[in-house]
Amino acid sequence: MTLYGDIEPYERGMLDVGDENSIYWEVSGNPNGKAALVLHGGPGSGSSPWWRRLFNPTKYKIILFDQRGCGKSTPSTSNPGYDFSKNTTHHLISDIEALRKHLNVDKWLILGGSWGCTLGLAYSKSYPETVTQMIFFGVTTGRHSEFDWTFRGGNRIFFPEQWDHLMKALPSDRPESDILDLLYEVLNKGNPSNIASLARSLCLWESTTADWPPVYTLQKRFEDSSYAITFARLGTHYAKHYGWLKDGELLNEGGYLDNIQGILINGRYDFQAPLENAWILHTKWRCSELIVVDDSGHSPSATIENEIVKATDKFSTL
Repeated sequence: MTLYGDIEPYERGMLDVGDENSIYWEVSGNPNGKAALVLHGGPGSGSSPWWRRLFNPTKYKIILFDQRGCGKSTPSTSNPGYDFSKNTTHHLISDIEALRKHLNVDKWLILGGSWGCTLGLAYSKSYPETVTQMIFFGVTTGRHSEFDWTFRGGNRIFFPEQWDHLMKALPSDRPESDILDLLYEVLNKGNPSNIASLARSLCLWESTTADWPPVYTLQKRFEDSSYAITFARLGTHYAKHYGWLKDGELLNEGGYLDNIQGILINGRYDFQAPLENAWILHTKWRCSELIVVDDSGHSPSATIENEIVKATDKFSTL
């Protein structure tokens, strides 16, 4: 099983979702095929052509969009003065539903990775009648401990040197301050040079913990300073507020999942979304299947890509 070939969107546009925000969207594949919505990670990663290749383009109507404040959506959170109060999980859920109605979609499959898993669960909790199946990889569920794991350094036990490098990028005169509070403050209130430098350091930490085996260099996407600032600002914004979710609510109020089929795919050596996340969700989601990929971490390896394609193929006729 390999990725499907490159395809281009046959339709794209900008949707005004209010609060002076517009989201970029695109549709590719079969206009009469099964609708599938992609929820990217980050939350500031933005969509990319890679996601289209996870679906059979003759069977799926593939819908990608950039979540508020990132990618081609406007305004960008890399801009000074961006109003972060208008960018929350609840705003994103509203945006997704607005996009569904705009595209005249009745029901759709959801494919999400990393943060996109939490967003997919939150959306389906609000609108379960619109979701047919969900496929998640690098699974997150919105528990507060999951945000702390990455942004307050729970996973530093595996990468103490790299965590120390990130800590040295923070102000040294406030050792008593919460790490996430400092990240958030500098990224949003620092001078432009400090913002760019800290964003790069945080993205290096993101890069270090993404792959198996680990790679200790900055991922190419973060070489773009605006992209790195967007990613760092949105990530810390959502982590600081725990995604505006009660701790464990997407697991403990799980009745919304009863009629939704799911496939969960997770690398055994995922340092950003440990396998336990997927395991706990699987035990509470009776219609789910868990696939553990023993040679992978958080980033989608060829093996994880293979499992995602198998999953989309499986659901293509359901």
